[in-house]
Amino acid sequence: MKNIKKFLLITCVFAASFLLVGCKDANIEGSLNEIMDKLYEGISEQELPMMVDDIPLNDENFKQYAFVEVEYKEALASESMTGSTPHSVVLIRLEDAKDAQKAVEDIKEKADPRKWICVEAENVYVLSKGDLVLLVMSNELAPKIKENFENLK
Repeated sequence: MKNIKKFLLITCVFAASFLLVGCKDANIEGSLNEIMDKLYEGISEQELPMMVDDIPLNDENFKQYAFVEVEYKEALASESMTGSTPHSVVLIRLEDAKDAQKAVEDIKEKADPRKWICVEAENVYVLSKGDLVLLVMSNELAPKIKENFENLK
């Protein structure tokens, strides 16, 4: 009887840990534009920097926004079009989710919160969820954007 209980307990623990790991690595559905909109939820127009615009990234401009070269399917940046406002949100959908941790480490190492030269972002976050990588460099908006990313399903 003890062996059966041990077996069941071990099986349950294994199954639960498998489910948790599987959920963590799940890819987020939707277009990058839809996901970017979700990242800004709860932030009013008045809180946003002036002239925030979405910029599709390609091979020519990717490194300017992401600071690294990675194998990606698509990428989108949301930045203030005024150079005096340090605000950049970059979403990258990788070719393969297994590359996410390496991409996060590389971006953390190379991201430049002073890319605007005269100003510096107070907060820099680099996170991943499934095949998505997020780079946020901003001031007071960064924690809310980070929280919204962490809550994506």
